[in-house]
Order: sequence, then structure tokens, then C-alpha cells
Amino acid sequence: MHMTAPHSSHAAEIDRSQPAIVVDNLRRSFGDLRAVNGVSFSIEHGKVVGFVGANGAGKTTTMRILATLDHPDGGRASVGGHNVVHYPTKVRRLLGWMPDAFGTYDHMTVLEYLDFYARALGFKGEERVRRIQEVMDFTDLTPLADRMSNKMSKGQTQRLCLGRALLHDPQILIMDEPAAGLDPRARVELKQLIRILASEGKTILISSHILSELGEMCDSLLFIDKGAIVHHGDADTMRRSGSVEETLVTVQVSGDPAKLVEWVLTAQNVKLLEEARHGARLRIDSNDEQIIAGVLKRMILDGLPVIDFHREERRLEDAFIDMLGQIDKGTLGTPPPLPPQSEKLSSS
Repeated sequence: MHMTAPHSSHAAEIDRSQPAIVVDNLRRSFGDLRAVNGVSFSIEHGKVVGFVGANGAGKTTTMRILATLDHPDGGRASVGGHNVVHYPTKVRRLLGWMPDAFGTYDHMTVLEYLDFYARALGFKGEERVRRIQEVMDFTDLTPLADRMSNKMSKGQTQRLCLGRALLHDPQILIMDEPAAGLDPRARVELKQLIRILASEGKTILISSHILSELGEMCDSLLFIDKGAIVHHGDADTMRRSGSVEETLVTVQVSGDPAKLVEWVLTAQNVKLLEEARHGARLRIDSNDEQIIAGVLKRMILDGLPVIDFHREERRLEDAFIDMLGQIDKGTLGTPPPLPPQSEKLSSS
């Protein structure tokens, strides 16, 4: 795989005096459904930001507005310093859009598909041929040049979609669920490509339901719930957002793990988080070492054949679920205010 991001002379200039993406009190409704409800955030240049939320939380609607594919009912948004409503053409020159699903054409090879879009973007002659080859090398599509574009695996199709989005060398990429349905190898390859693009200074907003992978590849995470941003920060901050008076442990036992589950149901200060093949993930309502040691001691005294008992780092999935629970109970504090620079939205 070619490990350098391809660059093009067609690339549009970008104003780096303002954040790459700014969203200020964005609103969008579909009938009685308020899909985006006062969303505000900003993303600096060269950052990879994960966009997280349950289905229907407002992720795709927000991304479509940023990609100039939908109009907001209120609020403002800018990409590369340009208002997405007033100057969509300028935004599109800077932006690469990778939707969660995209169409291909019957009887069109990978090479023909990319050539079609390169022509639409204004590439001509030798420059077009060179640009297509650079993109195919980067996305490892060169061996598939003669493959029918509608006869490929999910991973290959996603690489083709990324290749199409990179043809005009966009400075900002918006990727909606690019890892959905990919096998483990394809997900690793996608992560590598994203980090290479980020190392070249590109800004990437990427949504996914695979929170562990977002934590590994993203500089920060945006959490959206019911159309509003409820958290914006790095993965470690998110993991620490729950109660500090708790400890997560993974326990493995010899024999039937159902005995461990039964024990937890009557144990004091211990809750079951998740059953596993050989044990379970548990939450102890304390971070006191004596209490944690006491839980293990009680397990052994009660006859559980414990073969592994260790503390683990709080998972993003657990933090997200806990945060949603706090929102439902009304105990979560208000999200941090929008950074001051977002007030400088350009109208150009």
C-alpha cells in the first residue's frame, strides 16, 4: 500500500486563520422530528474527530449539512471559513464527502469509475491519468483497476468511495460510518489511511459505532444525543467522566461461568456489566483497594474457582452508556461552551 497521501495541483486554498469546521447553534427538523437541536462545536485544522451517537441522534443530518447536501433551519456552519449555505461551491472544493452508502454503476470498472469522477472534477489529459493512479495507489485499488465497481467486497467498496472523495485533494474529510460492515483487516487498513491523511494536515470528522476504534484513531470525540452535543473532549476524559468511586474488573473462572453470575446477583457492592464465555465483567462500587481485595476474597471463600481477576480501563462504550443514563436522569452537567473563535464565522 502506498503510504503517502496523494496531492493535487487542483487542491483549493484554505484559510487556516479560522477553525476547519465551525458549527454554531445548528438546527434542523423533519416535520415534528427535531433531528439537530442547537448543535455547536468547532474543529481545528489537522485534527481527527470522532462523531458518536445512537441511531437517530443527529450525526448524519449534521454531516450532510456540512457537506452542503442539506440546509439547516437555523444556526450557522462553516467549512474552511466559508458559510455552507451561502458559498457551497467554495466548500465543495475543500471538502471530501464519504457517505455511509454510495451508489456504483453497472458495467463500470474501478478505473472507469474514478476516471468518470475525475473528468467531472475538471481533470484533463495526463494530469487526470496521474491523479487517478495516485489515488488508486494510496487506497490500494491498483490491483482492482479492471474489477467491476459493483462486484467488490465491502472493504474494497469503501476504499473506492474514499478514493473518489480524495480525487480533488480535499483539505477536510467528512466520513459517515466508513468502518461499518468491514472485516478486522479492512478496519485496520482504514485506520492506517486515516492517520496518514491526518499526518498530512487534513482535518477529518468521522462517525462510527465502534467506539474503541474511534478512541484509538481520533484526537477528540464529539458525543451527540437527541440532536444536541453532550460531550466534546478526548477519549481519556470521556472514560473518566463517570463516578471515580467505582472499579471495573474482569473475572474468569474455571468451569461454568453461570455460578459467577449467580454469585454477583447477591453480592454487596458488585454489579454485573457483561457476561463472557469464561466469566464476566463486573463493577465494584468503590476504588478502595481493601474493598476490591475483599470482593476477590469473598469469591474464593464462597467456592468460586477464580483463575483471573484484574482491573481494567473503563471502556468508551461503558462511559457512553453511563452518560446517556445521566442525561435521562437529568444529572449530567451542561456541555462546555463553544470556543470563542467560533464567533468569527466568515461569510466568504
